[in-house]
Amino acid sequence: MINWNKIETVMLDMDGTLLDLHFDNYFWQEYLPECWGKAKGMDIDTAKAALIPRFKAMEGTLAWYCLDYWSDELDLDVFRLKHDVEHLIKIRPYSEELLCKLNEMGKEVVLVTNAHEKILDVKLEKTGLKKYFDQIISAHALGSPKEHREFWELLSNTVQFRQEKSLFIDDNLTVLRVAQEYGIRHLLSIAKPDSHLPGRTSTEFFSVDDFRELFSD
Repeated sequence: MINWNKIETVMLDMDGTLLDLHFDNYFWQEYLPECWGKAKGMDIDTAKAALIPRFKAMEGTLAWYCLDYWSDELDLDVFRLKHDVEHLIKIRPYSEELLCKLNEMGKEVVLVTNAHEKILDVKLEKTGLKKYFDQIISAHALGSPKEHREFWELLSNTVQFRQEKSLFIDDNLTVLRVAQEYGIRHLLSIAKPDSHLPGRTSTEFFSVDDFRELFSD
């Protein structure tokens, strides 16, 4: 599937790629609307009807991923609420095995995530994955989300990589398209980002669910 001799740098998304997206989906689609609704005197369905369009309007922007932005917008401590359900933070199957293998092979391993630094720190601490990365890059530190070409241009000033020698794995198809347009040669999507939802098939990018497939003979 992958000629590892042609890969120098492996860039990996976090949520939905290395970690189960269920934590984030449950938080934004269920727990946060429930908490906000209680504060506003609404039932959860009414709260969802009010919040979902607001969330959709911000998708693909840095603000969408910013806990401080939503705390101000909703008059709630969103970061504290994340802690309420942090027991749902889980590593996807064979993510750690993948990272171990990449380290053994001597690849440059870079985490590239849109996650806000506050929750990024929590997730890395809880999962113990931090030790596997040569660099950890948050879109918030660069000032642009992965959905924008600007992110990749800024990233190239921070991480030394050759586009034709790089592999990028992400569950977000929009992000993969932008990475492809920027010139990243090797791209993979995730077939089942959320363990509680059905798998999906991408016709644009090769999809993988079990990372062991990447090293099969």
